Amino acid sequence: MHAPVVFIHGLIGSLQLPELSAAFAPGRALAPDLLGYGAQRQVPAEAIDLPAQVEYLQRVIEEQFPGEAVHLVGHSVGGAVAMLFAQAHGERVRSLVSVEGNFSLDDAFWSAAVAHMSTAEASAMLDDFRADPAAWLARAGVEVDVRSLNIAERWLAQQPAGTLQAMARSVVALTATESYRAGLRRVFSTHPVHLLAGARSRAGWHVPGWAEQAAASQTLIEGSGHLPMLERPQAFLIAVRRALQLA
Repeated sequence: MHAPVVFIHGLIGSLQLPELSAAFAPGRALAPDLLGYGAQRQVPAEAIDLPAQVEYLQRVIEEQFPGEAVHLVGHSVGGAVAMLFAQAHGERVRSLVSVEGNFSLDDAFWSAAVAHMSTAEASAMLDDFRADPAAWLARAGVEVDVRSLNIAERWLAQQPAGTLQAMARSVVALTATESYRAGLRRVFSTHPVHLLAGARSRAGWHVPGWAEQAAASQTLIEGSGHLPMLERPQAFLIAVRRALQLA
């Protein structure tokens, strides 16, 4: 039986996609809502930061897959959560796939913008996105069709503005530190880490040279930017499966 695969979403949205159930054995893939998102959106913003997400994720994994080590697939901010999880609970991690995950403050430029907004400004921004999800997709370089528009509407409804600000502030505070970068090096030295990116957005992903050299694999998804699970869902899942040697 293959090890379970846990998908960790980014600053906005969810990775609860219908394709997941078809790509992995029943019950062996999990895409939980983090604190402040979806089923957990009632969690107050003051209780939300990256370390809290790590400990919440540990409880979810233990409940769903007691005693098992899992593969972690983290997208964007979710990549930072995955790295922090591997530092805190390394024995529970078989491998990691970083899908344009945050390596430094350079990768957290949007989080930095949100972190410096007032509450009113963050709420207004999210309201604007929700009022025109097609424009939000277009700005992200994603082709607008029925599928992507439905997912965008769900993603934008997943979290309140307070969750975005709490997460963004935590991302900025953590990824700016030397201890975070040192922790990344430790994870690469103790676990297989696979790097996965969209071909259009890879140049903007600030992967340090040492990480490229230490990575177990590197994969580009053609015809995609920062949101390959929206633009090329089957190619994204094939790439994940190959990275985890599940193909």
